Amino acid sequence: MTSPLKVNAYMAAIPPGNKNPEKPRLLEYFVQGVQKSGDKGQIITSFNYEPADVGVLQGYVHPGSKHVPHLNLRRSVLEGQKAIRRRTIIADANLFLAYDPGNSKTYLRYSYDGIFPNTGEYCDNQIDPARWSVLRQQLSLQIKPWKHHGDYILITCQRDMGWSMQGEAVIEWLHKLLQRLRRVTDRPIQIRFHPGDKKNHKHMMQLQAIGHKVRYSSPSVSLLKDLHDAYCVISHNSSPGVVSAIEGVPIFVLDPDRSQASEVANKDLDTIEKPNYEFDREAWLRRLAMSHWRLDEIRSGECWRHMKQWAKKT
Repeated sequence: MTSPLKVNAYMAAIPPGNKNPEKPRLLEYFVQGVQKSGDKGQIITSFNYEPADVGVLQGYVHPGSKHVPHLNLRRSVLEGQKAIRRRTIIADANLFLAYDPGNSKTYLRYSYDGIFPNTGEYCDNQIDPARWSVLRQQLSLQIKPWKHHGDYILITCQRDMGWSMQGEAVIEWLHKLLQRLRRVTDRPIQIRFHPGDKKNHKHMMQLQAIGHKVRYSSPSVSLLKDLHDAYCVISHNSSPGVVSAIEGVPIFVLDPDRSQASEVANKDLDTIEKPNYEFDREAWLRRLAMSHWRLDEIRSGECWRHMKQWAKKT
């Protein structure tokens, strides 16, 4: 008989002033699920790391992130667990929020040790097709046929100089991308800035000063509306690539190692006038669904019992 695993969930790693009750609740529920499954779960309320078989964090921390108490705790947990060859579960935003903006279904994405395909373990090499079936039904998702026509190329941006861009300025990324695009296509181009980027107006003025003739998405227009009239989408590694593929809009990713849509995406902009459509989106979505769990599944222990199989590093 195997010994119960010790699982520590860190409440102080949630940002101070948090007003989203889902964040502390998911940690409380995760510990309850661990306990219901016969393992030892506890909430850590201090800013001190305590070694365990598995740590649990709401949110990640990146090399360029600020040094503030809650992020320093995340660093301590991730580094401490790695030093003793143990793992850390990270709860992150789900990839289907465009279909449930308020996250009323409470889906979040869970992985070990990282949040990109090339850094995280998503516990998805044992597929249960029922997970995708339920998720698809609850969010009213429909895989639409690939589009072959559209009014513009839609570029979806990450935050300016954020960790997803590895510190690169969005305006520099856009300038190089637009120059490259104009060598291979004369289609209209529309830019959708990241909703959390507060420099969007400045970016528009800079692009205009450089001489780029593009259109811009309105912040009040949904991603689904922008996709409706798009010929294709270009993304660095952002989650709109996932929605684009579901909506049947060909996707080009420029950072495939860290894009969750890489499996169903084009990678070569030289083929933008002849995208590849030969992707198995059903298999890809079945895999993505394996990392998405509702709060009731967290509380019951169903999520933990699945992820527990990957708790020990091989």
